[in-house]
Amino acid sequence: MSLGSDRYASRADTAVFAVCLVLSLVALALPAGLREPVAGALRRTVLRPVLSVQRASVAAAESRERLASVRAERDSLLLETTFLPELRAENARLREMLGLAGRLGHDFATAEVLHQAGTSDATTLLLSAGRDAGVEPFAPVLAAHGLLGLVREVDAHTSVALAWSHPDFRASAMVEGTSIYGIVRSRRGEVSGEVMELIGVPYREQLARSVRVVTSGLGGVFPRGIPLGTVVGTLSESEGWERTYLLRPSVHPAEAEHVIVLRPARARDTLATVFDTVSARADSAAAPLPGAPARPPAPTRRPR
Repeated sequence: MSLGSDRYASRADTAVFAVCLVLSLVALALPAGLREPVAGALRRTVLRPVLSVQRASVAAAESRERLASVRAERDSLLLETTFLPELRAENARLREMLGLAGRLGHDFATAEVLHQAGTSDATTLLLSAGRDAGVEPFAPVLAAHGLLGLVREVDAHTSVALAWSHPDFRASAMVEGTSIYGIVRSRRGEVSGEVMELIGVPYREQLARSVRVVTSGLGGVFPRGIPLGTVVGTLSESEGWERTYLLRPSVHPAEAEHVIVLRPARARDTLATVFDTVSARADSAAAPLPGAPARPPAPTRRPR
């Protein structure tokens, strides 16, 4: 609509209002006997279009209110539908952490991951618990499904954790249920994503896929029995010396939101039973990682 038509409509509205006002004053000035018949005649003739417009305006306003209410309900439902899977997943993770804390029972501190690293740079994490919560350097950091890393630096209220994905991370490990030992570290390169590798396995030992690798308890840092990952293939072999295996991690640092930090008193404990009841997400990964060398499964052998 042009500016001229807007001005014309405004002037017309003003004129109609003035006419209605004059008619109202005239009706009020009439004698009492004539006032009601004249007012009724005006409503049926001159004021009828005005009253029709008024009723239409009220109906339009009510329609707009109903439309706004429907849109608000639709937007609310859309937001709820969009974020509901994330909320359910977060609630499931919190329930898992509460279950782990209940099984641990004592000598630990809970913390939130304040810095959420990306998938490609999740090597250090800032935690919301520090010295005041009993956190000390080299304390193990756990997620619901296994080992996340260890504490490197501590201040009064926060701490910095070195995730297993850091190039300097090492953990003494063993194949669950056997006497096969090795060292677990992170691996990048030709294999898709951030994964672990188990090095130092004696050449005479052949590990089947999907067997779980846990901390060995050697070294006095990590308690025994914390899940690290599951075997998905062989990376390399040194003839007559040792084998290196590719592991799918039990926990990825980029997914961590809430963690548990163990106190030094737990270093000599065995935590295998603590994680036995946890649904092992890594154990569901029986298929090899993309890029991992194919190798038929071989039975796990124990040393004679």
